[in-house]
Amino acid sequence: MNLDAGIALGSALGVILGVVGALLVKWQIDKKSVTSAGARSEEILRSAKAEAQIARKAAELTARDQALKLREKVEAELTEKRSELRGVESKLDRKEDALERQNSEQKRKAKALAEQADLLDRRTKKVASREEEAEQLVLDRTAKLHTIAELTKEDAREMVLFEAREDAEAEAMSLLARRLDQAKETADDRSRDIILTAIQRIAADHSSESTVSVVALPSDDMKGRIIGREGRNIRAFEKATGVDVIVDDTPGVVVVSAFDPVRRETARRSLEKLIIDGRIHPTRIEEVVLETQKEMEDIIRKAGEEAMQEVDLRGIHPKIVQLLGRLKFRTSYGQNVLKHVIECAHLAGMIAAELGLNVKTAKRCAMLHDIGKAVNHEVEGGHVVIAADIARRLGESPEVVNAIEAHHEDVKPETAYAVITQAVDAMSAARPGARRETLERYIQRMERLEQVATAFDGVKNAYAIQAGREVRVIVHPHQVSDPKAMKICREIAKAVEEQLTYPGEVKVTVLRETRVVEYAR
Repeated sequence: MNLDAGIALGSALGVILGVVGALLVKWQIDKKSVTSAGARSEEILRSAKAEAQIARKAAELTARDQALKLREKVEAELTEKRSELRGVESKLDRKEDALERQNSEQKRKAKALAEQADLLDRRTKKVASREEEAEQLVLDRTAKLHTIAELTKEDAREMVLFEAREDAEAEAMSLLARRLDQAKETADDRSRDIILTAIQRIAADHSSESTVSVVALPSDDMKGRIIGREGRNIRAFEKATGVDVIVDDTPGVVVVSAFDPVRRETARRSLEKLIIDGRIHPTRIEEVVLETQKEMEDIIRKAGEEAMQEVDLRGIHPKIVQLLGRLKFRTSYGQNVLKHVIECAHLAGMIAAELGLNVKTAKRCAMLHDIGKAVNHEVEGGHVVIAADIARRLGESPEVVNAIEAHHEDVKPETAYAVITQAVDAMSAARPGARRETLERYIQRMERLEQVATAFDGVKNAYAIQAGREVRVIVHPHQVSDPKAMKICREIAKAVEEQLTYPGEVKVTVLRETRVVEYAR
């Protein structure tokens, strides 16, 4: 029994161990299956993520492409709209211009109709007034006849004498008017003779260079000494004098160039002194230039004093004398300005003597009319304004100041001396030989100035006067209004600035005038 129990127990244990082993084997199999499934799931997840990223990028590219296409379409539509808007704006501008022209034309026609109506009204009133005068004259004559019929012999004689006296006075007035006209014609002939006589008595011929001076050298070796080591001498000289020194292949000379004639003359004299001295270095250059500048002040003062003595004038302010001396180194169209004012003073004295005026005052006006040219590059404004201001500040008389201001017709002449100054300035500048400009070139410049002015719409005629210093433009009064006349004046001035070359300034004057003529019959 014990044996059987042991066998049974052993069998049971074997069965239990078998079951436990089977369970262990199954557990190992299940564990491997789970691990394999996890790996596959991770791989699937990675693959899904990669595909999702690719899909997202593809979607982004597609969206960008669509956005670009949409943007191009929108920009094309905007461009088309802008083009349409520009076309509409252009049409509106054209319509606005057409309406403005129509409005101007209507205003012009309305103004013309109003003028015609006003003229007709005045004529109607004049006719009515003359009818009333005629009726009154008939009544007066009738009354006189009635009166004469009842007058005595003495009363009748007195009345006849009174009427004869009135007729004689009327004839005397008519004769006086004719005599005045004849006197004006005689005065024109007389003034012409005076001017011709004055010109014949003053026949100087003077023109000079205006921008360069030539300095002769003893030898070409001197060019190297003027330039100096690495150009230090020539740089020091140009800095001290304010001029340009031109050293080229021309044998035996160097050229000093400057717009300011006083600086140019100072540089020329300084360079000649340095060449004679032989010591050319920066320190010596500064010493010589300072010394020459002081000498130039004395030269300028002496030139002014000699000019005063030549025209026999006294009591001129020293500053004005200094300015006159500076004119010795100024030119206008090649004409030396100091010689020009001296010539003007002589001419003015001769004309004043012929007319019985004060010779000293006439010479003074002519002598000082261009002193502004001595400083007009240092002070803002034209030489006329500058000269008048200087003369006024330094105590010159009102006659002299007005003559200076009026010699280019900037203001109205108030005295005979101003008119004489205008005349002698034109005589000295315009006579043959005074200025270097040839007749052909002068005529071309005048014609070109007139052509520029007549090229504008509404311009009737244009005249260049005062040797090209002024152009006077006459416009059609019915085509050009006052505002348009001002606009044309500005446009002509701008065109002259852009298209022409001229010294100084050109004054543009636009004249718009409506004349009404009526004859009394």
